[in-house]
Amino acid sequence: MTEIDAKIDALVPAWLTLPDIAEMLDIEVTRVRQLVKDGQVIAVRRGENRALHVPAAFIDGAEQKVVKGLTGTLTLLRDDGFSDEEMLEWLFTPDPSLPGTPAQALSENRGTEVKRRAQALAV
Repeated sequence: MTEIDAKIDALVPAWLTLPDIAEMLDIEVTRVRQLVKDGQVIAVRRGENRALHVPAAFIDGAEQKVVKGLTGTLTLLRDDGFSDEEMLEWLFTPDPSLPGTPAQALSENRGTEVKRRAQALAV
């Protein structure tokens, strides 16, 4: 769990607190904390009270789960040596060849292309 700088904070369009996610997914907050601990989502401290927040784009509220392909993408990026902050920057920086951001592509079920790009970063 990281504190992020203003630049990366501004890249992420919307954030959710852990209790918000627990409510959306109909699970306990402790289970959401476990998702963070297991690396399935990234949580950062932000705001006045430094509460943990997760980018809203990581949660599929309609399906009540973490966005498909996110966990695998985060694993690839971690294996490439990315920090949480660097992963957030990569996921939320627009890529004209996608188009959109990698996070947006994941939420639109275009995860294969995102994973290909994440793998290419290691080369």
